[in-house]
Amino acid sequence: MEQRLILVNLLIKLGVAAAVASVLVRSVEFKSLLFRESRALKHRIYLILWIGVPMALGVWVRFIQTSFLAGDLSFETTVLLGVIGGRFTGMVGGAVLALPALLHGEWATLPFNLLVGFVAGQLRTLTPDREDIWSFSPFIDLSIYRMIRRNLPTPRLFDWQTMFFVTIVALRFVQTEISRFLPSATFSLESPNLWVEALIYATSVTVIGIELKIWNSVRIQIKLEEQERLLLQSRMEALQNQINPHFLFNTLNSVSSLVRFDPDTARELIIKLATILRRLLSSGDAFVPLREELEFIDNYLDIEVVRFGRDKLRVMKELEPASLDVMVPSMLLQPLVENSIKHGLSSKIEGGSIFLRSRLTDSQLIIEVEDDGVGMGAANLLEKPSGLGGTGIGMANVAERLKVLYGDTARMTIDSHEGKGTLIRLRLPVLQSEGSIPAALYEERSSTRR
Repeated sequence: MEQRLILVNLLIKLGVAAAVASVLVRSVEFKSLLFRESRALKHRIYLILWIGVPMALGVWVRFIQTSFLAGDLSFETTVLLGVIGGRFTGMVGGAVLALPALLHGEWATLPFNLLVGFVAGQLRTLTPDREDIWSFSPFIDLSIYRMIRRNLPTPRLFDWQTMFFVTIVALRFVQTEISRFLPSATFSLESPNLWVEALIYATSVTVIGIELKIWNSVRIQIKLEEQERLLLQSRMEALQNQINPHFLFNTLNSVSSLVRFDPDTARELIIKLATILRRLLSSGDAFVPLREELEFIDNYLDIEVVRFGRDKLRVMKELEPASLDVMVPSMLLQPLVENSIKHGLSSKIEGGSIFLRSRLTDSQLIIEVEDDGVGMGAANLLEKPSGLGGTGIGMANVAERLKVLYGDTARMTIDSHEGKGTLIRLRLPVLQSEGSIPAALYEERSSTRR
């Protein structure tokens, strides 16, 4: 074959490898198979079919269009299947890739592919760290540099990256020799020109490196998304489950003072405290109906009414019935109510009232928490965190939580006037059920349940 045509096919070969790898990794099912830490037999077979069938079609195209040789990536694909999936995956995948060639008389392709799959799979078992597979670089000088750096403190005789490179070159040399002695029994792109032959070998190494790099970039992105999801889950759990000891101490002191002269109220207080603790410690729901959230607030306010006195703390509700079924973030209202009590009413001698309102308007849920206390600047209110009686879920954290969960579709405003009180208004998207929760939020909710 003309040398220029060989070089063109080598360039196209790199493009075909990159295109096929990029198309495959777009599939969620393929990514699930590719990035599994351990695979059952059915997963290995699915992986073989996902990778082997498209590449086998490329081998078949070579017989239809004899001038298009770049589609035959059977050698490189067999190496990839072996090093990613192990000996079984490599050998069976190599057999699948050899079928078109076998049907056209190239019988030596089958035993060679079986050998390649076995050796690549064996190489996988020798790797000290599976991360080395994904970090493979086709540039041998970088691998040698890494080997030297690793061996400086504590010398090691085995460097998997370099061994992988050498294995690819050695197997490619075996293919060259087979095609020399059995030219009609197998296919191998060869050239009598030494530097073109070197480029053929380099292309095989680069094809494997390109596909691994493409898949690894997606793998890293998935890991980063998973870490971000876990971080979000941890933040949500921290926001939902913080219990301040002062709240417990004050509530227990109130119970202690009621035990002798009002045991019924003390018993009721204990039941409500148990309900609060059970909700905080056991619930994994990121979203709950507004009705359930208000029931939690009722238990909290009942405790606060006993602590502050029924004549000093009054609670007024104006709740639109249709709004009670809307899904809202769990533990959303408690910090708002607590700030009204702590910063608005606790220092007011004659006490005051808290107003809870909810309504639906323009596909939004409006929730208002208002008090007629002493008032406080919105900036100061946001600076002072609180949560069940002390440090914990603060107003600034509530605003941050809304931003994390809803983005720009939710809004919290604070209107506070000295001596008149404070109004906190939430505008949230309407979520009527789990099915209407956005996918990212539902995934976060499901993960917290697990």
